Amino acid sequence: MKCPVCLTSETKVNDSRLIEDSFAIRRRRECQKCGFRFSTYEQIEILNLMVIKRDGRKEPYQREKLERGLKHALEKRPYTQDKFKKLVNTIERDIQKKKKDEITSQTIGEIVMKRLKNFDKVSYIRFASVYRAFEDVQTFQKELDSLLDKKGNLTVKKQKNKKSKK
Repeated sequence: MKCPVCLTSETKVNDSRLIEDSFAIRRRRECQKCGFRFSTYEQIEILNLMVIKRDGRKEPYQREKLERGLKHALEKRPYTQDKFKKLVNTIERDIQKKKKDEITSQTIGEIVMKRLKNFDKVSYIRFASVYRAFEDVQTFQKELDSLLDKKGNLTVKKQKNKKSKK
């Protein structure tokens, strides 16, 4: 690792720690020549993964596209940057678990919907409405009904109440 000040390759790692639920490493470094201290970050990167689009085209996986789609679904919703990073890392971990060189965009969409459903219900509905291309109100209502219990409460709230009673 080169020093950003004097560009020498002689740097020493002073401290390493796991961050983002052990999906990344932060290293504190010091230049042996000029003494400048700086941090570097190492993060898992999905390499050589091709995404097969609906029309059959193939393109390399891009984390930025996943983040952009999630940010669009989460627009004006309350979430922290830390929780967002964890969501992206969890989705990428699910993709990696498939252990394939190629994955369909539909499979990625299903993984995203599964994770969004637990992360934020409104964002899940937004993403699902675009991803599944709801054509009528009945299809939209069916998806909403799957999120609600018989009393009209979100199923997550019902589960939280069960936990608090224990």
